[in-house]
Amino acid sequence: MKSKWLISGIVLLSIASCKQDPKAHLQALKEDYTRIGNEIKTLEAEIGVTDSSNTTLLTFLEINESTFNHYIELQGKLDGDENVSVMSKVPGTIAAVLVKVGQNVSKGQVLAELDHAAMSQNLAGMNDQLKFVTDVYNKQKGLWDKNIGSEVQYLQAKNNKDNLENQIKSLKEQIDMYRIVSPINGSVEAVPVKVGQTINPGFEAFRVINLNKAKVLAEVSEAYAAKVKEGNKVSITFPDQNLTVDAKIDFTSRFINPVNRTFTIESHLDQGQVEYRANMIAILNILDYSNSKAIVIPINLIQNDSKGQFVWIGEKSDKGYTAKKRSIVQGKAYNGTVEVLSGLAVGDKVITSGLFDITENQMINL
Repeated sequence: MKSKWLISGIVLLSIASCKQDPKAHLQALKEDYTRIGNEIKTLEAEIGVTDSSNTTLLTFLEINESTFNHYIELQGKLDGDENVSVMSKVPGTIAAVLVKVGQNVSKGQVLAELDHAAMSQNLAGMNDQLKFVTDVYNKQKGLWDKNIGSEVQYLQAKNNKDNLENQIKSLKEQIDMYRIVSPINGSVEAVPVKVGQTINPGFEAFRVINLNKAKVLAEVSEAYAAKVKEGNKVSITFPDQNLTVDAKIDFTSRFINPVNRTFTIESHLDQGQVEYRANMIAILNILDYSNSKAIVIPINLIQNDSKGQFVWIGEKSDKGYTAKKRSIVQGKAYNGTVEVLSGLAVGDKVITSGLFDITENQMINL
């Protein structure tokens, strides 16, 4: 109604002014223009406050306490707790390979033999000789027990027998060194040798792994030395198997590699959790911080101005909601969320849409 009266007044003033002096008429119009403009601004402000159809509709997040966890993410690999490279103790030529890849073996089982034919022949001859000297010794002992013969003959027979037995024992130990045996129970995962091949000590002849006792190994930056400790919870993901298991850190090395400034950690896995493959990639997420009563918001809601970081909130007033800047102090961030240490409280309504179109004190609908 006020607008209609304003328009009518303008028309009447215009008609009346036709009979006035043009300069006076112009001055009157300018005064009316200024007065009408001020009234229009006042009316627009009143309509903007009372008419909700002219406010901006926005979405919001109401703040509540929740649990915030922060993890250190690392890449590691799966390995057996017993992963052994089996080597020959002496140089020689492979005479027989007695196992194949994938075969389960037991501790002490012979995996291959090196050529020891000459030594075996010597052993056979010495065993024949031992029978003879043993018979001589037994006869001399029998006579000596009956006080027949000399003590020298008896001691000489005994010495010959003992010496030959020691030589046979030593030769057997040498022959045993020409047998490559498994030091653990496990499965044969690699057989890089063939019959007729010459082998030397230090050269891998077999790899035997016991994956019944599996573990995950990872290298951790020195920067986390104070945070990553034995007993820390860890979530281990095997991407190739799309599987995640929960475990804990069972070992942290006391040695920092001077080349890359990292230390080693190990996490043991229960049998049957994974279809184990040695050197399989594993992603470790180590829990290094947790707060069960944290204020958490998506990190993309945080903006910056000359005063620092802030978020937009909807502040309740008598006439509705007003957009306000709220300065915050950010804590740790993880996986797209951030812990807010100060600036927000339970019940606050953080605006989540139209963030770059909002102005301070703008009337909004939530």
